[in-house]
Amino acid sequence: MEKTEKTRYSDSELQEFKELIQEKLKSSREELQSLTSSLSNPNSNGTEDTSGAYKTLEDGSATLEKEQINQLAARQKKFIDNLEAALVRIENKTYGICRETGKLIQKERLRAVPHATLSMEAKLKQS
Repeated sequence: MEKTEKTRYSDSELQEFKELIQEKLKSSREELQSLTSSLSNPNSNGTEDTSGAYKTLEDGSATLEKEQINQLAARQKKFIDNLEAALVRIENKTYGICRETGKLIQKERLRAVPHATLSMEAKLKQS
């Protein structure tokens, strides 16, 4: 009997990835919550009584920090969206199939990047 190449992951394999993704989603949402709460509650360092020159420097520093937190939050939100899309692919049983080659993405790659939609072969061709 000829061994045919596997075209999709089994339900038990998909379940394993689903649990991995749900765990990552949980921690990612907590991280996003932490970032957004730090934006809405900036730490007051009690600098009201310091001189004006320091206040100006601090305002600039606070603005830069806020921008960095905003960027981190946006990146985290995109990561969450990608993970949620991966869960949909698991439900559709299309998870782990490269969108370029149609071949299975290696398990090691999916464990490292659970929302991957490209095999390493396809990813390297893009570069």
